[in-house]
Amino acid sequence: MKLLNPRFLNSSSAALFSLSLNRFKFPPLFAHSLLRRPNPQLQQLRLSQFRVTLSSSRSAGAATMCTSPPSVHVKDRIDLTPKEREIFDRLLQVLRHFKLQTQLRVAGGWVRDKLLGKDCYDIDIALDDMLGREFCEKVNEYLSSEGVETHGIGVIQCNPDQSKHLETARMRLFDVWIDFVNLRAEDYSENSRIPTMRFGSAKEDAYRRDLTINSLFYNINTSSVEDFTEKGIEHLKSGKIVTPLPPKQTFLDDPLRVLRAIRFGRPKKTSAHLLFLTLSALNMSGFALILGARFGFLLDEELKKAAADDDVIAAIADKISRERVGHEIDLMMSGNEPLKAMLHISELQLFWAVFSLPLKAEPPAPEGCERLCVDYMDSAWRLLQLIGPSSIIDNQLRLCLYAALLLPLRKAVYEEKKGKKIPVVSYIFRSSLKLKASDAETVLSMHLAAENFLSLIPLIISDENLQTLEGDKKSVTINVPLPSKRRILTGLLLREIKEFWRPSLVLSLLLHPQDIGLIENSSNKDAELNDRRALYSRVENAILDMGLDKVWELKPLVDGKRIMDILQIKSGGPIIKEWQQKLLQWQLAHPSGSTEECVDWMKEAQSKRARTE
Repeated sequence: MKLLNPRFLNSSSAALFSLSLNRFKFPPLFAHSLLRRPNPQLQQLRLSQFRVTLSSSRSAGAATMCTSPPSVHVKDRIDLTPKEREIFDRLLQVLRHFKLQTQLRVAGGWVRDKLLGKDCYDIDIALDDMLGREFCEKVNEYLSSEGVETHGIGVIQCNPDQSKHLETARMRLFDVWIDFVNLRAEDYSENSRIPTMRFGSAKEDAYRRDLTINSLFYNINTSSVEDFTEKGIEHLKSGKIVTPLPPKQTFLDDPLRVLRAIRFGRPKKTSAHLLFLTLSALNMSGFALILGARFGFLLDEELKKAAADDDVIAAIADKISRERVGHEIDLMMSGNEPLKAMLHISELQLFWAVFSLPLKAEPPAPEGCERLCVDYMDSAWRLLQLIGPSSIIDNQLRLCLYAALLLPLRKAVYEEKKGKKIPVVSYIFRSSLKLKASDAETVLSMHLAAENFLSLIPLIISDENLQTLEGDKKSVTINVPLPSKRRILTGLLLREIKEFWRPSLVLSLLLHPQDIGLIENSSNKDAELNDRRALYSRVENAILDMGLDKVWELKPLVDGKRIMDILQIKSGGPIIKEWQQKLLQWQLAHPSGSTEECVDWMKEAQSKRARTE
């Protein structure tokens, strides 16, 4: 049985909540303008309308939005899986064998997730009296003494300039990768932001962590949870995102923590910020509020102020490696609430620090472009919700959201040192985020395919529009009936974009029949998205009816050697490529055609061509 993707919500209660919450809708740009130019009378009006909406949703029995932190169920103890118990027992055997007094503590996210009853396979172990590399060598020495195969040790060196302060050792135990680091404390000099590292106590280490909910330890020696900040368990239960030390100090220590806080939390809804989230949530049909962030926790107000501080924003751009930024952004885009994460990044004025642009991009990004980017992603996310999860799988969805976010930059280029023009979107993937080159190429291909779909959509859904192909001599180079031309053009496009044709179709429907980014009235946008969902279904069904799904797997009936034999030539060249394209078009026009029929057609076409020449 195929399970529904949990990133989509299709229950009747969610739909009812979306409808009731969506009675008053405002575009995202309008919400941002309210924050910049407060209008007390208008704010009061919108908030009063919002209270009426909430009252209606309560009476309808639908879910309601709360403005207080969520109540979170936190377990009293950590229950180990058999694999985890096996790993921890092996580590304790090493301690006993060498009579070590080392305290072994699992740190951070594993402890948090286990207390929340979630599975976690990311085990980081903190050591109080030796480096991780030294302990890994002890593990191998013990394994060797027991006649057990030893394991390779990987060491990631520290890099303080990039906020990587700890040397980390990694080895594999019982088929699980384990990271080993030493507990740390930091001393700062007056004239440097880069700390001097030393071995620290567990309490000192806990206070240097990014968030209180990530500062918890599980002591393997005593099988107990340790909360040295005395706030970790409390904030986990109350659903708060707070830093152990003052947030600006914490973020300047490692600016990546800003992005981690965004990934874990959602803003606290107070004063003007409550209005902003209200308007944004209404504009998003309630999905962001229904789904929540990864944990749905609330960002502390002081944390938000520090995240938007100019020094912190500059540090994000300059101090942390782009690989770490890209990894964190990719986790957001692959998570349950990618749209909410991008809204937070835009709201905290971090967008261009994260998605940095090359110098002298042409055309330059217009003012407010970051909000337009998020607005496109909002529209794509909502359209995907309407379409449903059955056809677009996880990686396609992830790259579709990237492509929607960067849609306003699809035509921007910059010039390399050698004078070559490179797409700005490629720069963002390769340089700003340091993601895979294949991801950049796929998103660029989706942008191109979306543009090509624009002229193709009217032809796919209506025979009346086929007459516009009558004079088309460029794309279709063989003489076939007009309906066959439609199948050829559609098949050629799908062969270019392959399994990403559905996400590309979603992108094209953000631009067809009218650019969704130009629609400012949110109620009009909702109606448009519903119309475009219907149009998506029409185009998808037409493509499936033409039998073109997986057309990229179509094998040629006639290979290059056979073409050379028919043409009676001994070497290849442009003429072979030309005939390969013609024969592919013939196959697309004649889906039931045989090899013999294809060869006969080629011979006849070649004979006519020779007589003409």
